[in-house]
Amino acid sequence: MKYFYFLAVLVATLMHFETKAQTADIPQARAFFHDRIDKLQKRIYLLDNSEDGSFTPYTDNEQLNTIANRAATTSIDSFQTAIERNNNWDSNTKIKYLRGFADILQSFINGFTDKRLRGAQLQGVVNSFAKAAELESEGQSITPVVYQSSLEVGSLLIDNFAFKDNQGIEECKQLLVGKECQKYPDRALEILNRHPEYQKTDSIIIDFAHRDPDALYDYAASTNRIGNVIRNCKDLLVQVISQMAVQKNGRQYFPFLDNLYKGKTTFEEIDKTLDDPTKVSYYRLLVRTEIEYSERILNERDTPMGISALNTRLTSVAIDPFINVINGLHESPDAVRFKEINPLNPQELYYLAVLGEVQLYTSSYLKGVYPQIFQKGGKGFSGDKLLESVYFDHFKKWIKMAANYNKLDDFLNSMTPENADLLMRYFVRNLDKTKGKDSLEDAVDVAGSFASIKSDKVRNLILEEVQTNLRIAKNTNNKKAIAIYDILNTLFLSMDPKNNIDVSKALGIEPVYYMPIKELENEKNTVNIQQYFYGDKDGQTAYSNFINSFSSMGWKVENKPKWSVVYSTKGTPIRIYSNRPLDEEKDWMTMRRKS
Repeated sequence: MKYFYFLAVLVATLMHFETKAQTADIPQARAFFHDRIDKLQKRIYLLDNSEDGSFTPYTDNEQLNTIANRAATTSIDSFQTAIERNNNWDSNTKIKYLRGFADILQSFINGFTDKRLRGAQLQGVVNSFAKAAELESEGQSITPVVYQSSLEVGSLLIDNFAFKDNQGIEECKQLLVGKECQKYPDRALEILNRHPEYQKTDSIIIDFAHRDPDALYDYAASTNRIGNVIRNCKDLLVQVISQMAVQKNGRQYFPFLDNLYKGKTTFEEIDKTLDDPTKVSYYRLLVRTEIEYSERILNERDTPMGISALNTRLTSVAIDPFINVINGLHESPDAVRFKEINPLNPQELYYLAVLGEVQLYTSSYLKGVYPQIFQKGGKGFSGDKLLESVYFDHFKKWIKMAANYNKLDDFLNSMTPENADLLMRYFVRNLDKTKGKDSLEDAVDVAGSFASIKSDKVRNLILEEVQTNLRIAKNTNNKKAIAIYDILNTLFLSMDPKNNIDVSKALGIEPVYYMPIKELENEKNTVNIQQYFYGDKDGQTAYSNFINSFSSMGWKVENKPKWSVVYSTKGTPIRIYSNRPLDEEKDWMTMRRKS
């Protein structure tokens, strides 16, 4: 490869000298421009940070180096010679294109230095300028050249002195706006806002609406020029989004975008749910829409527009008011505490759980959401019927939560053994195909639930399914799936001491199931821990149990008026600092008096 590269450089160098010799007797009027081009050519040679008289800007691609070097040597020289040999051009014409050629080489140097242009694009710069010069000299439009050129090269052409009066220059500008929108689709509306002269704005807006309706909403709500253009667009989808954008509560309509666009619902129907101060009607409509969209995804392989906004809004309303209310009333009797969720049906309660996983208190799940699902489902209502009714939307999250709250056996026992086994197998399958290109959420849910599963039968079934999917992944060379299932297999096998697997060593990671005490020690080989307790009744009880448990183990306890310290008396020095759970109501009254 090095031999051929050396040969290519040698041939280019010889042609370079030959070409220069042929242009030795050019008139003085044009010699100035040839000299400028030659100096720019030498500057291009230096752009690769070497002084070897060649242009090889790529460190690991000889093919591109050959293209770049040929452009910097042979192509530049050949075009200079072609200008001088062109008997159809008078001296002024030749000067015009020599000057323009020098300018475009300077523009290339600037673009390469700013990293807007790559080395191999120099060939396109030289070739496109030569073709454009030929067309322009014949009184023709340079549009065909700009059309075939890249956005960067085309931009250099239309900004060049030599073509400023070309009959196709305005058409070329239109063409380049389209090229820029095509190359940077996520910035298309920003680009259009900078180019009010663009004639195909509506087509770009319509395409953007289908591709990123959420971003179009933001532009449609703005008062700038492109916002007005969007609102005046006659496309139905754009009109629907624009109508949302000018509403006071526009974002609350966005989850229903697909149904609004297809005429399955109306703004007026959504408005009726927004008038409900309890938010039950609005939440119910969100859930119904989520289920409908899930059916389409499962059965029709169709992704509705606005589904991300729907999920975000549904989560928000599930948390506030419903989860926040039942969490906040955790000390109240169940009849009072769960009154807020009494109107909700099993499916609506299901989404409270899977979307509010992080916020939901343990007692809110165990005493309220989970049992109410089956109470309201009625006689014969089973776990598989629940999941079928939501088209298995977020079902892996549901199973993980059931496992973590020790309700998985209860949930699986509500259905036939065959369906329970099948469900757990699907729980482990397709972990590499989670919604979102790089999402590992489902794999994390499977990993997080395994340690909480008490049934040996279920654990063995999951492990068997992991190993089956690992074999399939290896047979199909699915690298992402191999990585996921190999890690899960190692993690799950390591939980049985008989397998003698060191997870840290096998996977090259920190320990998963325990924290080495050395990792907790400070520079004095002491472990300091901060422990916090709320000032409610539960917090006071927990604090009392905490202190008593350490006292019974022979640890030293030191009580202060507002905090306590627990000391270890042997082994590694450990200090646990905790606040004393002062009565929250008294503390609140004290704060009020001070204020």
